[in-house]
Amino acid sequence: MKKQKNLRGGTGASATAGSVPSHEELLQTLAAQNRPMRLDGLLRILGLARRDRKELEAALEDLEQQGRALRLRGGLWLRPESLKTITGRFSALREGAGFVTPMRPADADDLGGARWEFAGDKDIYIPAAQNGGAWHKDMVRVALAPGAPRGPSAEGRILEVLERGLKEVPAHVVSRHGKTIFCRPADSRLPADFNVELPEGTPAPARGTLVLLEPVKSLASDLWSARLLGDYGREDDVAVQEELVKLNHEVPRDFPAGVLAEAQALPGEPEEADFKGRQDVRHLALVTIDGADARDFDDAIHVEEQPGGKGWILRVAIADVSHYVRPRGRGCPGALDAEALSRGNSWYFPRSVEPMLPEILSNGLCSLRPNVNRLAMLAEIPFTAKGQPGKPRFSQAVMRSAARLTYDQVKACLLDKDAAALADLKAQERGQEVLAMLDKAFALYAVLRDVRRERGTLDFDLPEAECRLDDLGRVAWLGHRLRHDAHRLIEEFMIAANEAVARHLRDADIPFLYRIHPEPDPERLESLFDTLEATGFENLPPRPTAASMQGVLAAVQGTPQEFLVNRLCLRAMPQARYMPVNEGHFGLASVAYCHFTSPIRRYADLLTHRALKTSLGLDAGPVPAGQKLLRIADQLNRRERAAMACEREMDRRLGCLALLPRVGEHFSGIVAGVTDFGVFVELTEMPVEGMIRVEDLGDDWYDFDARTMSLVGQHSGIIWHMGQKLDVALSEVNLGRLEIRLMPLELPKGMGSRGARNARGKGARGKGAGAGRAAGGRKGSSSGWKLVSPGDGDGRSKNGTSGKPAQPGRPSARKGNGQGGQGGKGGKNGTTAPAKSGRPGKKSAGKRG
Repeated sequence: MKKQKNLRGGTGASATAGSVPSHEELLQTLAAQNRPMRLDGLLRILGLARRDRKELEAALEDLEQQGRALRLRGGLWLRPESLKTITGRFSALREGAGFVTPMRPADADDLGGARWEFAGDKDIYIPAAQNGGAWHKDMVRVALAPGAPRGPSAEGRILEVLERGLKEVPAHVVSRHGKTIFCRPADSRLPADFNVELPEGTPAPARGTLVLLEPVKSLASDLWSARLLGDYGREDDVAVQEELVKLNHEVPRDFPAGVLAEAQALPGEPEEADFKGRQDVRHLALVTIDGADARDFDDAIHVEEQPGGKGWILRVAIADVSHYVRPRGRGCPGALDAEALSRGNSWYFPRSVEPMLPEILSNGLCSLRPNVNRLAMLAEIPFTAKGQPGKPRFSQAVMRSAARLTYDQVKACLLDKDAAALADLKAQERGQEVLAMLDKAFALYAVLRDVRRERGTLDFDLPEAECRLDDLGRVAWLGHRLRHDAHRLIEEFMIAANEAVARHLRDADIPFLYRIHPEPDPERLESLFDTLEATGFENLPPRPTAASMQGVLAAVQGTPQEFLVNRLCLRAMPQARYMPVNEGHFGLASVAYCHFTSPIRRYADLLTHRALKTSLGLDAGPVPAGQKLLRIADQLNRRERAAMACEREMDRRLGCLALLPRVGEHFSGIVAGVTDFGVFVELTEMPVEGMIRVEDLGDDWYDFDARTMSLVGQHSGIIWHMGQKLDVALSEVNLGRLEIRLMPLELPKGMGSRGARNARGKGARGKGAGAGRAAGGRKGSSSGWKLVSPGDGDGRSKNGTSGKPAQPGRPSARKGNGQGGQGGKGGKNGTTAPAKSGRPGKKSAGKRG
C-alpha cells in the first residue's frame, strides 16, 4: 500500500492510490492550503493519479452542493470560510440572479424596532448559479469573490439563507387535482411553485384566482408544499390588486397593540390645558386645500395683504403632531414614535391607505378638519411686493380651519369665476372671508412663482395617473390628472414654508434632516446634452451645465419636443433624499430645504417639528444627532423608495386593468424609451407604457445607438427614436407579468440603405454609442393578438426576463424578448422593476423626489 506524501501543507492522511479521500479529508486539505486550488494541484497534494481527476471533481461538486466548498472562476476551489462574508438582503431578478444589499443588526431604539438596517456598503451581484436557493427578500450570508470586480458591483455567492423574507406568498391558482391545487407565485422572481392540500370542507379557489400561501416544506428544487391562508378572488378587482402590491412589498398593515393603546389613551379633542402658551389664530380664515379624495389634512394657509401695497404675510399652519407623538422617555412609552419611524411614511393606494399613524391621530386628533379646534405649528413669513422673504416667525398655535376646499373648487371659484361654485362657497359660514383671502393668496402666488423661476428652479410638469372605479371596484376610466394653478399655489406656499424652516434651523445650528437634491454629475450632463443634440434639439447652450437645464426646459414648453426633453432631463437627475448635512436642493434652486409641512404622513417632518420646537426653547423630547440621525435618514430614504416602488407597481397594474378589455384597439402614443430589445411607447390618452418588441419593428436587423437613443434599420434605414409619435395596436395584456405588448400600425419612413449605413457609422463612432445588433440578428416577425387571462401562463417565461443592459460601445446580445415594463424608469423586466435590473448595468435614478 502506498502512503500519501505530506506535500505543501497537505494533511498527511493516508489514502490508497487511486482512492479519493473522504469529504472531511478534502476539506482539511483545502483548509491547510489557505488559498484557492486547482484540480491538478489537489491531485499532486493528495498523491492521486490523473485518472482520479473526475472522481475528485465529483467529490468537490458534492461539497459545493452542501455549501462546504466553493468553485471560483478558472476552476479554483476553496472553503467558503477562506473568503470574506457579509450579511444582507437578497433582491432577486427574473432569472435567479440578483443583488444582496449589505445589512447589519439595527439598534431598536434608533429604528423603531427594526431588526436590520442598511449597512451603507455597495450591493453585491449574485449570478443565477450562485444564489444558493435564496428567494427574493431573504436574509442571506454571502461570500465575496476574490479579486477586482468585473463591473460596478462586487460579485459573490450566497452560502446560506439566514431568514426567509417572505412568510406569506401571493400566488395564482393554475390547476386543481382533487383536493390539491397547483399554484404559481404572483411575483415571477420567486423560483418555486406550490402544491396546496385543501383542508376538508374548504372550497377550491377557481383557476386564475389570487390566493395567499404559507410555504411549508421543500418537495423539490422548484416545488414546495404550502398552506392556504386566504382567497382574494379575481385579479380584475382593484382591491385585489392593492392587496397584491401590499403583500409583494411588505407594506406595514395592522398597528401593534402597544401602539394602539398609546393612541387610544390620547384625548378625543384638544383640551383647554393644551392651549396655554399658544398663539390663538382661530379668528383667521385659515383653509385647507387638497384633492377631493384626500384622506388627511395637515396643512392650512392664510395670506394677509400688508398696508400700502408693501407685500404680504403668508401663514402656513401645520398639524402639531409632535405634541402627541413623543419619543420614549419622561414617562412616554414611545410606541407611537417607534412605529412611525419604522413605517417612515404613509402608503397610499387608489382605494385605501396604510397610514404612518393610527387613524385616531391621522384622521382625527391631528387632522385640520373645518370648524374644530386643532393644535398647530405656525410659520408666519413676510414677503415684499417683489416676493423677497423677510424674517419668519414661528410659534405654537391653536387654530380653527374656516373651510375644507378642494383644488377644483378653488379653480372654479377663483380662476373660472363659476357662479354656482361661488354661490356654494359664499353660503358657508365664513365663505365671503375665505374668498377675499384667496384673492390675496393668488396675488402672492403669482409673485413667488416668478421669483422662483428667475432663480433657476426646474419645473417638470409631467402627467400623473387618475382613475375612476365602477361599483364592482374595477377600473372604469384611466387618464391624466389635470394640474392647474390651485395645485401650484399650495405647492408654492409649502416650498416657502419648508425653506423658511430650513434656513431658521440651519442658522440656529440645530441638528435636523435636510431634503437635498444634488446637481447631476458632469458625465450624466454631458451624456444628456449629447443625446439632445443627436435627437435634433437646436440652440443648446455651448457648455453642458446644470444651470443651463432650466433654459432648455423653458425653450421646449408647449412644443412637440416638450415630452422628450422633460423625460431626458428628468432621467439625468439624481434622486432627492434626506441627509443631516446641507447640500442644497438643485431642482428647487434652494440653498436650504427641508420637509416641515406633512408630519401626519412623513416621519422626516415630525423630526423637523421637534427640532423647530427645540430652537424655540420648547420641550419636544430629545433631538437625534450624529450617527443616530444619519441612520434615521437612511431608514427614511429606504422607506420612501419602497413606497415609490409600490406606487409605480400600482400604476402599472391599473394600466393593465384598464387595457384588459381593449385588446385589438388602436391608440396613439409617443416613444418614451428605446433599448436594444425594443421600443417603449406611452399612450396619449393615459399614462401607461407598453412595448413594441424589436422583432415586431419590421423585417430588418436593427442597430441600437445609445447616443441618439434610437434603433436604426440596417437595410431599410428606418429610425425609431425618443419622442417619436406613432399609432399602435394593443396586441396583448398579461396581468400576471404586468406586460403590455403593442404592435406598430405602420413603420416610419426609412433613410434608404445609404442613409442607414451613415447612421450606423455615426452611432458606432459617436461618444457613448452602442452599435450592437439588436435582437441577436433576428428579423421582424408578426404576432397574433391574444389576451392572457389573469394568472394564466408561466410567470417565469423568458419573454420578460431581465438581463445585461446594453452599454455604450458594447455590442448587444438581446433576443428581442423584453416586455412592457417600466420602460426607461429603471426596469426592463415587465414589472415596476427595481433599479438594479441587470449585471453589470448601471442603476436607474428612479423616480425623482
